[in-house]
Amino acid sequence: MFLARRISMGVAGLAAVGALIAACPAPAHGHGGHGRPPADRTVDLQMLAINDFHGNLEPPAGSSGSVNELQADGSVKAVQAGGVEYLAASLRTARKGHDRSLTVAAGDLVGASPLLSGLFHDEPTVEAMNKIGLDVTSVGNHEFDEGKTELLRLQNGGCHPVDGCYQPGQTFPGADYPILSANVVNEQTGRPLLQPYVVKNVKGVKVGFIGVTLKGTPNIVTAAGVAGLKFLDEAETVNKYTKILKSQGVNAVVALIHEGGVPVSGNYNYNCDAGGPGTGISGPIVDIAKKISPDVDALVTGHTHNSYVCTIPDPAGRPRLVTSASSFGRLYTELDMKYDVRTHDIVRTSVKGTNHVVDRVQPKAADMTALIARWNTLAAPVAGRTIGWISGDIGRTGNRETPLGDLIADAQLAYGKSLDPTTQLALMNPGGIRTDLVYASTGSEGDGVVTYAEGFAVQPFSNTVNLTTLTGAQLIAALQQQVSGANLTAPKILQISAGLTYTLDTTKTGADQVVTGSIKLNGTPVDPAASYRVAENNFLAGGGDGFAALGQGVNPLVGGDDLAAFATYLTAHSTAGAPIAPPAGDRVTVIG
Repeated sequence: MFLARRISMGVAGLAAVGALIAACPAPAHGHGGHGRPPADRTVDLQMLAINDFHGNLEPPAGSSGSVNELQADGSVKAVQAGGVEYLAASLRTARKGHDRSLTVAAGDLVGASPLLSGLFHDEPTVEAMNKIGLDVTSVGNHEFDEGKTELLRLQNGGCHPVDGCYQPGQTFPGADYPILSANVVNEQTGRPLLQPYVVKNVKGVKVGFIGVTLKGTPNIVTAAGVAGLKFLDEAETVNKYTKILKSQGVNAVVALIHEGGVPVSGNYNYNCDAGGPGTGISGPIVDIAKKISPDVDALVTGHTHNSYVCTIPDPAGRPRLVTSASSFGRLYTELDMKYDVRTHDIVRTSVKGTNHVVDRVQPKAADMTALIARWNTLAAPVAGRTIGWISGDIGRTGNRETPLGDLIADAQLAYGKSLDPTTQLALMNPGGIRTDLVYASTGSEGDGVVTYAEGFAVQPFSNTVNLTTLTGAQLIAALQQQVSGANLTAPKILQISAGLTYTLDTTKTGADQVVTGSIKLNGTPVDPAASYRVAENNFLAGGGDGFAALGQGVNPLVGGDDLAAFATYLTAHSTAGAPIAPPAGDRVTVIG
């Protein structure tokens, strides 16, 4: 049985399939020659790549559990995808018939995980990746959610320092695969936190892998998670270790980069290079790719949760393959290439990439089913507890105000008032909301029931809800920072509690999009000189996500767990007979 949807084509089929093609060959660079070497001098090499798995062992729900597939007639079909049982089956099937195959990842395999993995500090996901046969991954920003000490434990093994060992008589063994962090160094010594690179030898084929994460990681994780660490430039770091690898006689080099881009299409199988190399993608990875040495043969990327197989010119002006396989195990990328046994290098003219759907019509991998069942048994006493009821799906989809964002902000405002009755509003960062609340039953609890596991999947970071006092001017500045400064090219629209309203004019640019005269609290214009008591998670209170103004608050009060606040609100405001309806999402008026 064919276990994964595949849309792949070489150069000859480009004109015939147009926008449906997902395979993009990359012309050769200087080393390895400008043409194909004789066939008897090359061997086939396969790489399978994933990224941003985020502990999604069970099939993700709602909008997080499907990908858009462009059809031959131009229509778009949503395909249900993801779940480690299907991912393992897909990868194992893809390897069949390939004597030389490597499985790699580009970070964020753990962190921001659903309860089944997150409750156990992501040990279940590391176990699953070991069983899948992952060979190497780069580190992502979410690997730092619990700090460097916990990241080192995931690599090296040992039971959790607080919770201990979860399975009687078993010590957590750690990851069988290296987690590479070439550009994450100790501030004092300058030494990498983990291995900067690794060389894999597959039946005489030697490939060097260099792993880096985005330089801006300290801006998007809590300060405690990266204390004592320095994050270096991605391209400079990759170039440094490429030279080291070549000095060791390793000419075939692949970079695993936890930073990504934004494709022109949301369909996983669009033709990224329809307008020419580098035209189908934008974002940080483009500039990084253009600075990385031509001696690097391909870039496997992540972070943006997008899917693409594109070519971006290297510094020599020659296109090079750059890939990303969406997120949550919904896709995997297959990279096929030739390896020249005389030059010990990858032949760039041979490199092709294809994204494949991890669909749910294939048989499940039995060992993953057993793994999920075992950890679910341990999680059951916590996971199945009812915390509320909803009357329909409450989603987080969209790049502005969302119904789920409104609900969480309202919950944090209520919690803030319980700590300090003078609390007036709440703000929530959109990146802290990880999935939808889905009405349909995902187990035995019944439609409309919200379990603790479902709440955990929405807010898995164990943040605290803190209170600070901001001036009106600082509040206005924070709203402007949604669309300016660090968020100019990729806006981050704060989710706001009931009573706070304003207008966003998208016909303008930068901070001017926020119409300052429209910012009101309970119908009264926000006074720049007045003081406002604000509830927000500790990440935002520290100025995270580019909201420097929020880090300027005074009179801080550290509250309790944000998920507990959300659960308490759902329980207090809903019953089986009177469930919570999806909020209207009418707090931000958008023009344009």
